[in-house]
Amino acid sequence: MGRSRINIAIDGHSSAGKSTMAKSLAKELNYVYVDTGAMYRAATLHAMRERSVVDTAVNEVGLRAGLDRMFLAFRYNPQTEQSEIHLNGINVEKEIRTMEVASKVSLVARVPEVRTKLVAIQQRMAEAGGVVMDGRDIGTVVLPQAELKIFMTADPETRAYRRLRELQQSGKSVSYDEVLDNVLERDRIDSERAVAPLRQADDAVVVDNSELTVEEQFNFLVTLARTRMEELG
Repeated sequence: MGRSRINIAIDGHSSAGKSTMAKSLAKELNYVYVDTGAMYRAATLHAMRERSVVDTAVNEVGLRAGLDRMFLAFRYNPQTEQSEIHLNGINVEKEIRTMEVASKVSLVARVPEVRTKLVAIQQRMAEAGGVVMDGRDIGTVVLPQAELKIFMTADPETRAYRRLRELQQSGKSVSYDEVLDNVLERDRIDSERAVAPLRQADDAVVVDNSELTVEEQFNFLVTLARTRMEELG
């Protein structure tokens, strides 16, 4: 007999729509959404503020020491109706979405101690089930026993256009070429890093959404989740 509330792991490439689908799926199922990407972005912002990351240089000794001064939590914001990331008690949801932070996330994420701390927090969040978690290594490292694993992808150009629209809608001034370069570099670093590289779990359902609308993706994932819940129930 399976748990009545399963865990759902959603992995995939940068700007493949993981967060959008994870949020919508969690809301539909009345599950908890855990944005692991926001956690790594917040850890990056923390490192930047402590000057452990400057441009492309990482002071790993300083970064590791600073982890003891980093406290992360998700708190529900009734105005946005979303759970938002707080760093040391302060809402940093807007600050972590900048290109400056995005360009340094992979540099921080590849430091083993950062991942060890964040993975432990994420695993505690999922202990009771009923969690939708998205990231790069959820199905392979964080929640290898998740009852449903999804791997989302799209071609780099499509992902760059999506990210560009997102940044422009939030008032950021950035070019398509800058965003595409960032997407390709994130892909390279995420796939080649020594610790927990981006990899499709063997039992994951692959969703290439290059040609799918948001509604088509959502309907497919809801059907997939409910079918898996029925199978395990």
